[in-house]
Amino acid sequence: MMYYFNKAKKLSSGIGMTCLIAVIAVLMGKILPIIGGSILALFIGILCNFISPVENELKEGLDFVSRRLLRLAIILLGTGLSISKVLEVGKYSLFVMVFTLTAAFGSAYVFGNLLKINWKLSNLIGAGTGICGGSAIAALSPVLEADDTDIAYAMSATFIFDVLMILLFPLMGKALNLSDLAFGLWTGTAVNDTSSVVAAAYAFSDAAGNFATIVKLTRTTSIVPITLLFSIIASYHNREKKLSSGKATPGLSNLFPWFILIFVLGSIINTLGLIPANLYTPIKQGSKFLMAMALAAVGLKTDLRKMLQSGIQPMILGFIVSLIVVLVSLIVQFLSGQI
Repeated sequence: MMYYFNKAKKLSSGIGMTCLIAVIAVLMGKILPIIGGSILALFIGILCNFISPVENELKEGLDFVSRRLLRLAIILLGTGLSISKVLEVGKYSLFVMVFTLTAAFGSAYVFGNLLKINWKLSNLIGAGTGICGGSAIAALSPVLEADDTDIAYAMSATFIFDVLMILLFPLMGKALNLSDLAFGLWTGTAVNDTSSVVAAAYAFSDAAGNFATIVKLTRTTSIVPITLLFSIIASYHNREKKLSSGKATPGLSNLFPWFILIFVLGSIINTLGLIPANLYTPIKQGSKFLMAMALAAVGLKTDLRKMLQSGIQPMILGFIVSLIVVLVSLIVQFLSGQI
């Protein structure tokens, strides 16, 4: 009993710090919905660590939040997905999504190498751009065993372009004379974060907003196969490093991202209607709050000075990958006669 008490005591200071930042960030997010609470929590955490470096007694709690609670947030995210809706919209969006995902990871790989960016950061930027912004980065980071600096950089790179998309997409949609369906599909497959998709699409029309939201939820399900694929890729990349450092080769329990399996289970339970309607909002809010806590922990463990020393290359990569995805989505729709 004393062991668990001491363990909880060690974790409490770090957990309490991230909880406080998350509360502040979520409240600020209601004032600045375009940015959102999770990204604000990340930035607040980075700023706090820059002003006053994190003390050692906080680190164990921060590790717990950035790993364990982050996975719980991803699992809760799955309970908001409906497989039936995904299949319904899939006939419109799946074809386009195959090309945008290929473009995102392909361009991240090619230009990441040209810009001399490590493969973990390149793929986090590819996931954030190709799938669903911060949620995809959060889901993939434990599988890749990514550094906190890489996570923060990937979040920042995808966020900055998202803000531009919110402002420019409705204007470009009008200029291109896109239909509600075409604009919704374009926004749902090309804009990164869900809140940004909603903001950009509903600025065009309600019909476009409704369709873009469902397309975005469909796109979010690609977290599952992508995470499973990268769990295999990461095992090969990390095996040599682990062996050279004298560590044992990781077993199946470490290679397989079990939290993604529970994510799928949550989606199935939701599809079957087994989650009471009055729990939807609390679960969704709980997922967002845990995500804000996790990103606050990532921010508190991120050295801004080290990020600045890394240069502007990751931001350039985020811009290039986002631009390619935007163009590919539009071109594929045009060539397939959907526009």
